[in-house]
Amino acid sequence: MVSFSIEGADMQYLKVALASGEKIYADSGHLISKDKNMAFNTIMQGGFLAGLKRAVTGSTFFVSELVGPGEVVLAGYFPGKIFSIELNGSSSLFAESHSFLTMEQSVIYDAQMARLGAGILAGEGLFLARFSGHGKIFLHAYGGLIEKELKPGERIQVEAGHLLAFDGNMNYNISKVGGIKSMLFAHEGWFFVEIEGPGRVYLHTTTAQQLARVVEPYIPRQG
Repeated sequence: MVSFSIEGADMQYLKVALASGEKIYADSGHLISKDKNMAFNTIMQGGFLAGLKRAVTGSTFFVSELVGPGEVVLAGYFPGKIFSIELNGSSSLFAESHSFLTMEQSVIYDAQMARLGAGILAGEGLFLARFSGHGKIFLHAYGGLIEKELKPGERIQVEAGHLLAFDGNMNYNISKVGGIKSMLFAHEGWFFVEIEGPGRVYLHTTTAQQLARVVEPYIPRQG
């Protein structure tokens, strides 16, 4: 049985121990190290169409396949929290594509196009990797992780860039943050994603855009 261990504090990483023949699939670019005898392949998990949909929605066309025996170490790009969600075959999960780290081989990794307004206007890489089947998925939250369990009919409005993942059976729609002044000058993004329970919602406490704005003034410029 595959063994997972989340290590570290502010910059967490994931250790995965695989027995002979066991495999996991990981998002490209997150591998830190692996035992030399482990097989490493780049594949189109789910086939060409699934890979194409992933690429169109901002994720990766190919994924990394790692086959045991051995240990592999993976990590996200930013300080944050790694956590797992287990699918039981009766439900699916939508996730912001860049939050995906790795999954067990029994999980199906697909993608679903965002609603037009969210995908084109929000410009924030809005969720929409889709996971189904059985097994564990490991995601990476930027900064801290907030989990909210919504009751039937309960709704929450999430600034689009802070939405990490939510249960696939939940209803959602898009609304503007406010008037033109709020959209241009409040620095809160342009859209809320309104999600209705029942189900669980996962949020980042920061976004890639916020981190980029903090770092940008310190980047040397030519001339």
